[in-house]
Amino acid sequence: MIKKLVTITLLGIFLFGCGVKHRVTYADKNKKAPRATKKKPNAKKHTDDGGLYPMPEDTGEFVRIEISSIDQYIETFAEVAQLEMKAYGIPASITLAQGLLESGFGKGELALKTNNHFGIKCHTGWQGDYDFYDDDEKGECFRKYNHPIYSYRDHSLFLTNRSRYAFLFDFRSNDYRRWAKGLRKAGYATDKRYPQKLISLIETYQLYNYDRPATGSTHRQNDPLLTQRSSIHIVQEGDTLYSISKKYLVSVDALKKMNHIEGSNIAIGQELAIKTEKNNK
Repeated sequence: MIKKLVTITLLGIFLFGCGVKHRVTYADKNKKAPRATKKKPNAKKHTDDGGLYPMPEDTGEFVRIEISSIDQYIETFAEVAQLEMKAYGIPASITLAQGLLESGFGKGELALKTNNHFGIKCHTGWQGDYDFYDDDEKGECFRKYNHPIYSYRDHSLFLTNRSRYAFLFDFRSNDYRRWAKGLRKAGYATDKRYPQKLISLIETYQLYNYDRPATGSTHRQNDPLLTQRSSIHIVQEGDTLYSISKKYLVSVDALKKMNHIEGSNIAIGQELAIKTEKNNK
């Protein structure tokens, strides 16, 4: 089960001198964020983007997790990473390794100030809260979340909704080495040793064991769309949404809606709920 969250009072540190350049000096609070809108507390309640699994309600209060070790970080976020893998096809090992590295296992200053565990900057169109830190340039705008789990969901959306990462989803979900190298190739990080650092974390802490589906129950089991399904299709190599839709005589749009797929990417081994037109009669 996803761990309960408590306030943390530990000082921020970096993981292994990771070199991802989060120098995180608190910058000018009066500086305007480029192309981002400061969100007032409680301005909008967080939803779980289609009921993929139960996420905590955004009450407008900033919540931290008490993390004292790398092992505790992994224990806290492993199931979240697995559920995100099931929903979006990103290997849990990669997500966990990125979270460990980018956040200093939850104790880096950026993570403590913003619950941003992946160092995601504001970018054009970001409508959420934000804060400023020195990174590649002084006083850059970083996304801020009231709950760290929202950071995990935003990480999934960040990778799946940008075309430059699309080729990664052609890799097997257990091929963490190709994913690590692909992230660097796609420009996720400027650090030339970024892939090696991710691979080292994955192999040192055996994070590849989490690239198997989570065994715990999820909110999807109570999804009214899924209760109407007639079967489950396991995605195989070469499958596309179009080919699956033709096989089961169901539209691509219906297939995407039933499985809460926003783009067109699916992953090998991913389970897709199928409700065919034949069974609708």
